Amino acid sequence: MELLSKRPLVERIGYYLRSPVVLTILGTIGLLIAATLHSGSYILVNTVVTGGMWALMSMGLALVFGVMNIAHFAIGEMFMAGGLFSYFVITPLYDYLSLNPNETLAALAPILSILAGTIGGAMIGVLTEIFIFRPLRRRSREQWIMNTFILTLGISVVMINGHHLLFGSEFKGVVSYWPYQPITVLGTLISFDRAFVFVCSIVMMGGFWIFMKFTKIGQAIRAVSQDEKGALMVGVNLNTIQALTMALSCGLAALSGACLLFMFPSYPTVGVAPLYNAWFVVIVVGLGNVAGTIVGGFMVAMFQILTTVYIGEGWGLVFPSLIIIVILIFKPSGLFGTAVRGILDQ
Repeated sequence: MELLSKRPLVERIGYYLRSPVVLTILGTIGLLIAATLHSGSYILVNTVVTGGMWALMSMGLALVFGVMNIAHFAIGEMFMAGGLFSYFVITPLYDYLSLNPNETLAALAPILSILAGTIGGAMIGVLTEIFIFRPLRRRSREQWIMNTFILTLGISVVMINGHHLLFGSEFKGVVSYWPYQPITVLGTLISFDRAFVFVCSIVMMGGFWIFMKFTKIGQAIRAVSQDEKGALMVGVNLNTIQALTMALSCGLAALSGACLLFMFPSYPTVGVAPLYNAWFVVIVVGLGNVAGTIVGGFMVAMFQILTTVYIGEGWGLVFPSLIIIVILIFKPSGLFGTAVRGILDQ
């Protein structure tokens, strides 16, 4: 890298343009622009809205794998829990507003419900770390990834059946959070809810980067991901960091479920598609690659939307699966591999 910095500017630009990361990003942008020009701006709009949420879920999934080596296959149920918490907060608020109209409360009610969903998901994450993963960590480190894989599958089954037993299998969602008029962007009408989801995802991704890069807690999380024993030697409390990491991971998934309650109403198996999408992203960019999930989230969303538009509704998960099979055969470390891994540490 030091030798590269001494080369002329034109050579350095050419070097970066030939890198797989840049080529992948440029190719994705070009394909998205071409599809938008051919079929309409709604493709671009749907890509940025859903892609932002898949990126948030994937960031949490990559974080917990990178720091704790946990293959979290219950992340879809955290999505479900976020929507459920949000539903049980927003419903009584709407009932109250129907009898006592209040513009300020009507504007704040969705935000309060989304916060409740996020906090609820984060608390589930803390509880699973304290009562499930921590005892296992104390007793055995052998076959850790396989054991956590089985545990998270068990958590998934318990949460799905718990939802069915406690709350039934009926859809629990909202038609929309805000009754405001749609916004016109590039000739396409975007509901206020979708616009909020996009803004929320951008703000959260920026906030997450700042938190990881500039705060002491974020630096401690990065230290644990790089060298757990070294972090312990310099005084990092591993139990605290691991609980916080799980809270962040589950909280981001729950935030996605709460924000998308108008698109994905909560029911027992609503988390299956988000789970697939999150793992699609993580596998595409490379396991543990937190920064790469930002690009990967929009890539997977775009491929799903294009597949649905040009091939058919039932192929939305099939084509990304085929892409993943090809990636695993020819580049098992992911499209970005180690080129982007650790970007928060640069």
